[in-house]
Amino acid sequence: MQRTTDPGRRPRTSCVFLVLLLVTLSSGCVALDDRRAGPDRPMVLTTFTVLEDIAENVAGDRLRVDSITKVGAEIHGYEPTPRDVAKASEADLILDNGLNLEAWFGQFVESVDVPHVVVSDGVEVLDITEDANAGKPNPHAWMSALNAQIYVDNMVAAFSDLEPAYSAEFAENGEAYKRKLEELHQKMINKLDSLPDNERALVSCEGAFSYLARDSGLREKYIWPVNAEQQATPQQITSAIEFVKTNEVPAVFCESTVSDKPMQQVVRATDASFGGTLYVDSLSESDGPVPTYLDLIRHDADTIVAALTGGAE
Repeated sequence: MQRTTDPGRRPRTSCVFLVLLLVTLSSGCVALDDRRAGPDRPMVLTTFTVLEDIAENVAGDRLRVDSITKVGAEIHGYEPTPRDVAKASEADLILDNGLNLEAWFGQFVESVDVPHVVVSDGVEVLDITEDANAGKPNPHAWMSALNAQIYVDNMVAAFSDLEPAYSAEFAENGEAYKRKLEELHQKMINKLDSLPDNERALVSCEGAFSYLARDSGLREKYIWPVNAEQQATPQQITSAIEFVKTNEVPAVFCESTVSDKPMQQVVRATDASFGGTLYVDSLSESDGPVPTYLDLIRHDADTIVAALTGGAE
């Protein structure tokens, strides 16, 4: 039996074609804002995950943000891969911390023709005071939430140069994030202010907490000043042991990206306990303790207070 078509009805194939045509035409007339929400957004590449998170808060939906190093990476001695170089060559902007943090970055950035911005510019720099690095800038300036506000301002300016049409939006995002940083700073100070004078000492593996210690009035002692291939000499460990004993420090700490074995030697030689793992150079995975920069500062402050007051596990 032959199928007949109602002359008053469009064939189904015609309807399908019409729908596809309308979709195609409408996609060709998509507004710039909608396209910018997709893969065509400019790419901003950061050197490590802490900067990536801060940058995402400033960029909002207007830019794509990625990190060269991944969660858990040791940033100081990182060795870029050919894949990293390829990714960087496709970026529109690269953000680095500066202050000699990324020892590998100078040669890396020379291999790609992409503008880059040093986000620590304008920070009141603290110098390293010990060993061969004495007199050089301490690069861990983001460990002060107050300094992080300067990072935000530098990102707002850089993103506004990259995408001037959204400069007001970047500025608004930046101000909102800076308010969170200020609130976090005040909460951290309040927590650390609860420590009695004889417990206001922060002993860590790397000298990564000078800015946090300055903000919170803590004395700082570390085994080595900056992560390097040769770490924890006998003299450095002995110096840390003597400091802990002399000051009766109740707890000591180490960072997530390095081995805590040297600090465990300090624990065995003193009455101090191991207070826990602190985060500096890297965030954790999303289901870990510090998936964001705000979580990192909050976690470290809570861990320090709990350990020094006897609340560590």
